[in-house]
Amino acid sequence: MEGDALKGKSILVGVTGGIAAYKSCELVSRMRQRGAEVRVVMTEAACRFVAPLTFRVLSGNPVSCDLFADPGQWDVAHVSLADAAQLVVIAPATANCVGKLASGIADDLLTTVVMATRAPVLIVPAMNEAMYNNPVFQANKKRLESLGYHFMDPAVGRLACGKIGTGRMPEPEDIISEVARLLSGQETPSMLAGRTLLVTAGPTREPIDPVRFITNRSSGKMGYALAEAALESGARVILVTGPTCLEAPPGCEVVRVERARDMHAAVTQRFNSCDCVVMAAAVADYEPAQFSPSKIKKGSHELSLRLTRTPDILESLGKVKGNRILVGFAAETGDVVANAMQKLKDKNLDLVVANDVARQDTGFESDDNEVIMVFRDGREIAVPKAPKKEIARRIMLEIARLFWGREG
Repeated sequence: MEGDALKGKSILVGVTGGIAAYKSCELVSRMRQRGAEVRVVMTEAACRFVAPLTFRVLSGNPVSCDLFADPGQWDVAHVSLADAAQLVVIAPATANCVGKLASGIADDLLTTVVMATRAPVLIVPAMNEAMYNNPVFQANKKRLESLGYHFMDPAVGRLACGKIGTGRMPEPEDIISEVARLLSGQETPSMLAGRTLLVTAGPTREPIDPVRFITNRSSGKMGYALAEAALESGARVILVTGPTCLEAPPGCEVVRVERARDMHAAVTQRFNSCDCVVMAAAVADYEPAQFSPSKIKKGSHELSLRLTRTPDILESLGKVKGNRILVGFAAETGDVVANAMQKLKDKNLDLVVANDVARQDTGFESDDNEVIMVFRDGREIAVPKAPKKEIARRIMLEIARLFWGREG
């Protein structure tokens, strides 16, 4: 799929001044191997990390660095490059470059080309974690996204400063996958067309007596956002939901349940008709061993409550998943990634979305979330704090990529 999408396409790669510029050499090489016509524009700072000659050899084309260089023939460089490109990729993109673009500043060849092009622009940030999470950078990113620019989130790993965190430039193959998606027109509105997704949401309630029950703090907001994002992506959606105060997104089939056992039955019954199950519900792990048919009266003595395990829905699905995609959620209070990876392995999942629920500004009951996506192939993608609807759209994109990976 990626090879067909890139073949014969004119792609302009912008390289800015970051240590990750060395990865762009492999990016350019692989794009050319897939049949793309690649031209490279470097900033002055980028030339301090990688020599222009390297990109000239790898791309097979002259490398442009200077806005005022004599082109040798009369075609205004930034206009001709902008017109020729069917897609512009800036990788790595520094905070400085993103800030200029967000402010409409065009003071070098690369920013001038971007201002002049009508082609889609994919920005791949790579920088220190503190810089990436800086509110100024995030505001610039959000502004550009609102104007139609495309972004890839940086990867998690060892940074140039020696710390482990978010800020690494994604691997060339991941960037090429996103380039292929943009070039082939697989945008969000139809990327899951023809798929059936089952999404679970909310808490469960495990009754003690007719009045009391055991539950948790889940509001259902993340699950409902996922159902909405799946609908936006063209999927048929079944929403199996525990008790919430939320209104279900119009267009999905809604199945309302109370107990973990009810949710297990509802999901199992519909599993064979699904292409993907996204288990975002906070399902109770334990239920009272005995249910009192009448209200337990308060006495002078202490009350002991014996609990038994509820069915593990994901574990049971993992045993019979076939070629379906299974996505789990891991609400953790420590060792977030390690616990997510263990859950992925134990339950035969394709993707686990993990978050730290010890935080007060994200997760349960909040409109925002901050997650790390852990994949079966060992990849990790950190998604910085954002509204749950934005997080849900990013998760749907990764689910779509899992389907595309199997097809091509």
